[in-house]
Amino acid sequence: MIATNQELAFNRNEDAYRLLMQRYRQMHEQVRQGGGVKATAKHKEKGKMTAWERINHLLDPGCPYMEVGALAAWGLYEEHGGCPSAGVVVVVGYVSGRQCVVVANDATVKAGAWFPMTGKKNLRAQEIAMENRLPIIYLVDSAGVYLPMQDEIFPDKEHFGRIFRNNALMSSMGIVQMAAIMGSCVAGGAYLPIMSDEALIVDQTGSIFLAGSYLVKAAIGEDVDNETLGGATTHCEISGVTDHKMADDAACLATLRRLIGQLGAPQLAGFDRTTSQAPSRDIKGIYGVFPEGNAKPYDMEELIAHLIDADSFIPYKSGYGKTLVCAYARIDGWSVGIVANQRKVVKSSKGEMQFGGVIYSDSADKATRFIANCNQRRIPLVFLQDVTGFMVGSRSEHGGIIKDGAKLVNAVANSVVPKFTIVVGNSYGAGNYAMCGKAYDPRFIYVWPSARMAVMGGEQAAKVLLQIQLSSAKSKGTAPDPEAEASLLDKISARYQAQTLPEYAASRLWVDGIIDPVETRSMISMGIEAANHAPIERKFNMGVLQV
Repeated sequence: MIATNQELAFNRNEDAYRLLMQRYRQMHEQVRQGGGVKATAKHKEKGKMTAWERINHLLDPGCPYMEVGALAAWGLYEEHGGCPSAGVVVVVGYVSGRQCVVVANDATVKAGAWFPMTGKKNLRAQEIAMENRLPIIYLVDSAGVYLPMQDEIFPDKEHFGRIFRNNALMSSMGIVQMAAIMGSCVAGGAYLPIMSDEALIVDQTGSIFLAGSYLVKAAIGEDVDNETLGGATTHCEISGVTDHKMADDAACLATLRRLIGQLGAPQLAGFDRTTSQAPSRDIKGIYGVFPEGNAKPYDMEELIAHLIDADSFIPYKSGYGKTLVCAYARIDGWSVGIVANQRKVVKSSKGEMQFGGVIYSDSADKATRFIANCNQRRIPLVFLQDVTGFMVGSRSEHGGIIKDGAKLVNAVANSVVPKFTIVVGNSYGAGNYAMCGKAYDPRFIYVWPSARMAVMGGEQAAKVLLQIQLSSAKSKGTAPDPEAEASLLDKISARYQAQTLPEYAASRLWVDGIIDPVETRSMISMGIEAANHAPIERKFNMGVLQV
């Protein structure tokens, strides 16, 4: 039987995406190794579990979890030997049936020292706990601030001290915080577990003090060992700083599970959920739907069919504003409102051709109204980004594209229902904002390996940057010849394209991570379940708008 052109294209797309996935799987496997084999062996010689072993012992077996910031610090700090996963593992998972945020220092990476991205990742973990009113568990094993970079982690508003401020705020909000001191806990870092609601400490391996024995000797001349200074016996039997003395890591984690299991039931927001239905199309078929290199148009509604529960798709204004798909649907039983960029070329309601991936005035108008409806009905929003930006040109400007785009951005910014963003393809310019980029507070934002994120597309940006450099060179009388100009363009293009890759965004925590498209349903479902722990406390109000 001869395959059709459509089938051949599907197979090519599928093969290309599987290769792309393999690259990112290898990245994740690499960072899972933490500080490497030697550092891990040395860590385990002390009788300690690794960060991931601790997490696996703590979480309910067989239950799904979301990792946040797996590729944080990827490619950064190479001059310092690197910092895989920013030296800390963050997951949202289930402990004794209760959804929790878990933060585990990885002491195989520079003894768990805090790099700038370590601080940013910890703050992101606390933000997730605060927004969703989830209990947070700290598995502490850290040497404190990485001194060679102290100026980038210590004094600013979003630096190290913000974490303790958040500890205090969460306590006042009634968000449960538990800490297990399973290794070093030094200097300012000592405040994190002790500002938590309850603190456990592992005998012989856990220690907590404002200054270690060497610094105490230098500062006041006292000779004292670390165990006497701040070990489990000291803090459980003399100072009363900690609440539970644990024999080893396993006993500590088991006690944490029991403590979490005794928490009272949370107050829920009441988002609607019915029995989950599998999608009408195999979710792995997404690989074949998405075009190789994101170079060709495709039907976003076909892609959505692989993600949502069967027979749950209810399109909104399907004949109007066609470059944005707005629809009510269900994902794993949860009621959601979907706002997605349509990537195929479509005809407007006036019969004019419109480019896929571009937001036009009618699309922005439609999405603004749809977002308002979802807020009125308490329906969480899911944004599927594959956007090149807003339409430009005199016709669009005369039609008020800036005004209509501003309305959409206003609606996204003021939305009170939880928002979840998945970047499946392009995320360029103001389209990133209108489709709920990181600046617009999605509860979670993940990207697919096919994602690209930048102020504009690579080819256009490279040409703009080239012209800037050429103009500067000409003003100095050093304009390059055509061959040098072509070489410069290639160099600029390569650098810019590297900055659009998903790992570039993930390393800087612009997004929560890179996921396999087949994990999208699970990520959104767990995200809504987390958000359901936080009742909506304010009304939707878009403020002043130009009509």
